[in-house]
Amino acid sequence: MRGQRAVSLLPIAVLLIAIAGLEAWYLIAQPQLPRAEPTPPTTPLTGAVYVLVGFLAGLLGGIIGTGGCSVMLPIIHFWGGFPATMAIGTTLFAVTFTAISGGYGHLVRRNVDKRAACWLGGIGIAGVLLGSWLFLIIAKQAMKLLGLILGVVFLWPAARMVYEGLMPWLKKGQKPGGPEGNTIPGAGWALGAFGFVIGITTGIVGLGGGYALVPGLIYLFGAPVYITMGTSLAVMIPLALVGGLIKLFQGFVDFSAGCLLAIGTIMGAQVGAAIIRRFRPTTLKLIFGAYFLYVSLKFITGYFGIMIW
Repeated sequence: MRGQRAVSLLPIAVLLIAIAGLEAWYLIAQPQLPRAEPTPPTTPLTGAVYVLVGFLAGLLGGIIGTGGCSVMLPIIHFWGGFPATMAIGTTLFAVTFTAISGGYGHLVRRNVDKRAACWLGGIGIAGVLLGSWLFLIIAKQAMKLLGLILGVVFLWPAARMVYEGLMPWLKKGQKPGGPEGNTIPGAGWALGAFGFVIGITTGIVGLGGGYALVPGLIYLFGAPVYITMGTSLAVMIPLALVGGLIKLFQGFVDFSAGCLLAIGTIMGAQVGAAIIRRFRPTTLKLIFGAYFLYVSLKFITGYFGIMIW
C-alpha cells in the first residue's frame, strides 16, 4: 500500500519540482516576459500568501471539481491589487497545474468519465481559442459588464444547489441526493457543444471551467456528483493549458505570482481529491452552491461599485 501511494504521488512531486524550478528561473534570470499591465511586486510575504491562497483554492477545487480560478481571482484582484485582466490571466495560468494535479488525483481514484472528458475538452479547446480572441477585444471595455452577466446567470444554479444541499435537513427522513453512477450521460455532440461554450467562457474570463462545468453537467446532463467533480478537473487540463499559454503570450500573466499560486494549488488539489468521498453528494452541492452564490453576488455588486468582503 505504501509503495502504491508513493508511486501515485510521484507525478505530483515531479510537477511541484518543475514549477519550483520555473519560479527559481524567473527570480534569478529575470526574463523580460510580456506584461500588459503592472502588478504589485512579489515579496517574501506576498509570495507566502500566494502559496496559501493557492492551497485553499486547490483544496476547494479538489472537492467540488473547480480549477480554483473562482477562489484565486477575487482574492488577488479585490485584495491583492491586480488589475482584472492580469488577475484573469494569472489565475488561469495557475489553474493549468491545479487541473493537472487534481485531475490526476481523481483519475487514479476512478472519479473521471474519460469519454465525456474527451468530448468536452477536445471541442472545448476551439472555444478557448475563440474566447481568447474575444478577450483582447473586450478586455478594456466590458469586463465589469461581463462579470455582471456571469453573476446573474449563475445565481440560479447556485441557489438550486444550496436548496438541494439543504433538502436532508428540510425534509427529514428523505434519502439525500440522487442515484450515483460512474458515467456522464448525454450524446457526444451535446457534450462537445457544451464544452465549446465552456471554452469560450474560459478564454474570456478564466472562470468558465468548474464555475459552469459542474452545475451544467449536473443539471443539463444529469451527471453523478462525484464523477462530475473529477471529470470537470480533467476537462480543465487542456482548456486551462491552452488558455493560460495564450494569456502568457498576450502579456496578461504575472509569471512569478502564477507559479506560486500553482505550487499551492497542486498540493491543495491532492488533499481535496483524497477526501472527496468523505462528503455526501448533497453536502458537496451545499458547499458548491454557497460558494458560487457568494462569487455571483460579488460580481454583481462589484458592477455597481459595491465591494463585499
